[in-house]
Amino acid sequence: MTDFTEYRQRLYRPRVPALWWLRRRSYLLFVLRELTSVFVAWAVAFTLMTVSAVLAGEDAYRRFVDWAGSPWLVVLNVVALAFLVFHTVTWFNLTPQAMAVRVRGRRLPNAAVAAPLYVAWVLVSAYLVWIVAG
Repeated sequence: MTDFTEYRQRLYRPRVPALWWLRRRSYLLFVLRELTSVFVAWAVAFTLMTVSAVLAGEDAYRRFVDWAGSPWLVVLNVVALAFLVFHTVTWFNLTPQAMAVRVRGRRLPNAAVAAPLYVAWVLVSAYLVWIVAG
């Protein structure tokens, strides 16, 4: 019989600091872009809670408005708005890479693909401001 020793292969795993993504601007923007999904989810949940409160009646809506007016929730919603704007801008800027639009066999410049998105965003926002304020 031969002596057999079990050999376990050790994989090379370099130590990576927890905040490795802070070293490069591109990494930071990528991580922030991924983080925006949490605030998109919050915006959807908050909108659904608003609709639910409106449908539940006047008393439920008043309680919801009182809750939504608390300082911590206002700060959360302002932060969420900033992240949602960042999400939208980065999404619009990525659109030309994801969708190659060709006219007469030539690819449109990136600005020509992204510009209509920004125009639509401004028009819809202006319309909503007009409805709310008007």
